[in-house]
Amino acid sequence: MTQLLVDAIHLALAKVNDPEIHRPLTELGMIESVSVANGRADLKVKLTISGCPMRDRLQSDIKAAVSVIDGINEVFIEFGVMNDEERDAMKKLLRGGREKFNPFAQPDSLTRVIGIASGKGGVGKSSVTVNMAVAAAAAGLTVGILDADVYGHSVPRLMGILDQRPTAIDQTFIPVEKYGVKVVSMEMFKPNREDPIAYRGPLLHRVLEQLLSDAYWGSLDLLFLDLPPGTGDIAISLAQLVPGSEILVVTTPQVAAAEVAERAGRIAHQLKQRIIGVIENMSESPCPHCGEPIALFGSGGGLETARRLSELVGADVPLLGKIPFDPQVRDGGDTGHPAYLSPTDTAAKKTFDELLGALMIRPRSLVGVPLSLHT
Repeated sequence: MTQLLVDAIHLALAKVNDPEIHRPLTELGMIESVSVANGRADLKVKLTISGCPMRDRLQSDIKAAVSVIDGINEVFIEFGVMNDEERDAMKKLLRGGREKFNPFAQPDSLTRVIGIASGKGGVGKSSVTVNMAVAAAAAGLTVGILDADVYGHSVPRLMGILDQRPTAIDQTFIPVEKYGVKVVSMEMFKPNREDPIAYRGPLLHRVLEQLLSDAYWGSLDLLFLDLPPGTGDIAISLAQLVPGSEILVVTTPQVAAAEVAERAGRIAHQLKQRIIGVIENMSESPCPHCGEPIALFGSGGGLETARRLSELVGADVPLLGKIPFDPQVRDGGDTGHPAYLSPTDTAAKKTFDELLGALMIRPRSLVGVPLSLHT
């Protein structure tokens, strides 16, 4: 009878996932021992690191899974910490038996990597990135954001995760998760978030490589990279590190801004990256009093950028959508609650849904694309 209860507990624990890694505790080697006596289950669980921030969550999840087993009246959990060999074994498991590598550059990767680019700052590129990611997560996709704007990182504030740091397991770290989106940013690794970063070119390439390979991203459908404005080192490094990455160009309706945005598309084309399309941000919006459209930043910039890039590529580069100027988008960024999560159906929210729908349509065939088959 005792052995049957022990087996039942192991089966129950196989359905309990680590809150950060999202893999079963039994698979990760976190269950050291299980014993049962007089209706009491004694479990020894090994945490990945001492001071694990998810200890309380783990304790409640384990107790909830084990307490429902017939014959178990009490659950006692003793926590320990993995040794170096056990952590190395777990990291190897997470990497599929391979040493440290960039998962998004592998031929069997099923993650679509999309860089959000702009020719200049101030066009709302980060806001577009965050709201697109949150919209994709709400649609049931597994999504990540890599804040690749090393100098001007703003994603932590936009996502409401200021001062939160990834859980580090030696040289591997777990991205911070919020609103169903996994996030990594350089800000998370600074001693103080006010500290500036002053890196030169070669070091920038190394930073991007580490953020891609040292993080345990898990199985993602989409990875958005919030790229720095312009056509500098990070844009070039992305094409080198993830040859299959694609680019979305963000501009404002102002024609002067559109001319600069075109350069971001040009560098992507030179680097053999596919340009998915153009997004016009801060487009005209209705007057709150009379309903007449107000074009605060002019008009035509997105269409002009799409036209010029289509001529450059020799194929259609569409204007995927126009995001109307909406103070809620700004307010959401300041408060860390993306505008897409607004309980009311706004024009901006509808546009993000339409953009996500357009993004999910692949004009190319599936020839040569690896597919996951479940039998």
